[in-house]
Amino acid sequence: MTDPLARARELLAAHPVVDGHNDLPWALREQVRYDLDRRDIAADQSAHLHTDLPRLRAGGVGAQFWSVYVRTGMSGDDAVSATLEQIDVVRRLVDRHPDQLRAALTADDMEAARAEGRIACLMGAEGGHSINCSLATLRALHRLGVRYLTLTHNDNVPWADSATDEPAAGGLTRFGEEVVREMNRLGMLVDLSHVAATTMRDALRVGEAPVIFSHSSARAVCDHPRNIPDDVLAALPANGGVAMATFVPKFVLPAAVAWTKAADENMRAHGLHHLDTTPAAMAVHRAFEERNPRPLATVETVADHLDHMREVAGIDHIGLGGDYDGTAFTPEGLADVSGYPNLVAELLRRGWSETDLAKLTWRNAVRVLRDAEAVSRELSARRGPSIATIDELDGA
Repeated sequence: MTDPLARARELLAAHPVVDGHNDLPWALREQVRYDLDRRDIAADQSAHLHTDLPRLRAGGVGAQFWSVYVRTGMSGDDAVSATLEQIDVVRRLVDRHPDQLRAALTADDMEAARAEGRIACLMGAEGGHSINCSLATLRALHRLGVRYLTLTHNDNVPWADSATDEPAAGGLTRFGEEVVREMNRLGMLVDLSHVAATTMRDALRVGEAPVIFSHSSARAVCDHPRNIPDDVLAALPANGGVAMATFVPKFVLPAAVAWTKAADENMRAHGLHHLDTTPAAMAVHRAFEERNPRPLATVETVADHLDHMREVAGIDHIGLGGDYDGTAFTPEGLADVSGYPNLVAELLRRGWSETDLAKLTWRNAVRVLRDAEAVSRELSARRGPSIATIDELDGA
């Protein structure tokens, strides 16, 4: 029998990974203030980052949704400006490495990049605070190349509830529903990672296009509010959406949930943001880990989530979203972006067919963007841009 790891690499050469979420732009902001000479991803950056071009190639990554994330502590115009800076650095990365990277706006662009042997670069804005309650700003981000918006990050926005904040809107407000409708008209994917289950269900009810979860796993396997309940997974076939499993240990390993909560509290006690991955912050993390050994997630842990998600949602509605460079810790065997062959090999050992794996890695993600584009064409023929405001729909 062919070695599963060798088979995995062969499969990824034909059907590379579309990864739903990578926070390299924010890591570049935090570590070097976007100085790409100091973090040249053409070279090995394993001392600083989960991501560089050699490891993307080794991992069989063929398309990457780069997260143009900004923290929820930023609001209003500051959040919009910081999001534009994130978009700018993605464009600079593509311009700097044209032989390796290609900007992609459409499913056809993704396929063209694959045919050329380049990595398709797409963008997703992580958190509705990036649009500052403005549908015109949403449209501007789309024109700049942003192809999904995560409706919330870790905190609520005025029009949608987050999974990790106290309920306020009860899901989506009327303005939140209008955001979803306008995203459908634009062809911008509605990303339901980070949102409350009530928000997930409201978006599925209101939306006319497939949704994605850019980096979320199964709540039935690890009971964390960031994960997807089974009733929502079961609704994806009717919607056409795709749930992209994440690798973040606290979202995939039950034993890691309490440990990570204590580690986050330790970070805050040192005056640091719990998502900080700068060298100084990682030194604080390592000292905590020496005193409190960390429960270790593995490739098998992630595969358990994918098995469950496949069983509930079906093979046509799952994908991968590692969240690299957005987490301090990663599973054994999935330490960085070079680890995808290890996961594919594990799924081969579990009896997944190569056809099924091609859907998981490439076909489902390309199809969901193509379907959103088709919905956009149909909706744009029927209605123009929305000029609704949050005050009009939700009250001042």
